[in-house]
Amino acid sequence: MLKEDEAPKAVFPDADSFERKVVRSNEEIKAKIQQRMGKTTTSLWEDSYVTFIAKKGETILGYAAIVEEIGKHRPITFIVGIGPDRKIKDAALMVYREAYGGEVRDRRFLQQYKGKTLKDPLLPYRDIQNISGATMSVEAIGRGSKKALALIETVYLEGTERK
Repeated sequence: MLKEDEAPKAVFPDADSFERKVVRSNEEIKAKIQQRMGKTTTSLWEDSYVTFIAKKGETILGYAAIVEEIGKHRPITFIVGIGPDRKIKDAALMVYREAYGGEVRDRRFLQQYKGKTLKDPLLPYRDIQNISGATMSVEAIGRGSKKALALIETVYLEGTERK
């Protein structure tokens, strides 16, 4: 289990400092996240999101968000690191509560998300390799990753130029 204070370092190992910010959710933020996610539907039940600004010296390396998404029966908690280029830098599982499908914790599986953006499907059999017996968990991590991308764009990158 990855603790909250360890999580940002897992997705930004080169950072030497992290600024923790709690973002309160409201109808405007939910609407912007859903709009950015397009056809992908997700649960937006969180009343707030823990986010981090990752820095090395004064340089911002990127942003990270802790998100939860329901797997088959229970929530999966994970952190997604996103660069200023709006691409996933890394993802790390914090708490996996399902009885099966724990392979989604493996680095080899999570590496697939690197470089992905909101435009990518993040779906098994499309751009993400599925794990037999864990399809719902794989789909949940894809939805949660998109939610993190949309949240970071909404909170930190809105109004910045798209590349």
